[in-house]
Amino acid sequence: MSDTTLTSQPTAAPAHGVALTDAAALKVKSLLEQEGRDDLRLRVAVQPGGCSGLIYQLYFDERYLEGDETVDFDGVEVIIDNMSVPYLDGASIDFKDTISEQGFTIDNPNAAGSCACGDSFH
Repeated sequence: MSDTTLTSQPTAAPAHGVALTDAAALKVKSLLEQEGRDDLRLRVAVQPGGCSGLIYQLYFDERYLEGDETVDFDGVEVIIDNMSVPYLDGASIDFKDTISEQGFTIDNPNAAGSCACGDSFH
């Protein structure tokens, strides 16, 4: 693993209120290239689950659903369904790649609390 030197400062929050850092956008682009498809977008959703009540879901999706809000971050389309938008407004998605931490992180000002594992929130 290498230390990521890209900025972890998100761009201005777009219409759906979620920002993507440069590091996260670069990682998503890399993963999309590995998939070998140009019809995929990053879908971010909030679903019931986990010990605190809600969980984040990040996955690639080729579908546009009614009510979806989409913003392009330098070639990375981020889609959020209309039910998840209020839970994610103001959130920032980052990617960490250090010795102690690797993966996507979500800094969400709307999360009132989270469980010890950090996978769910309320």
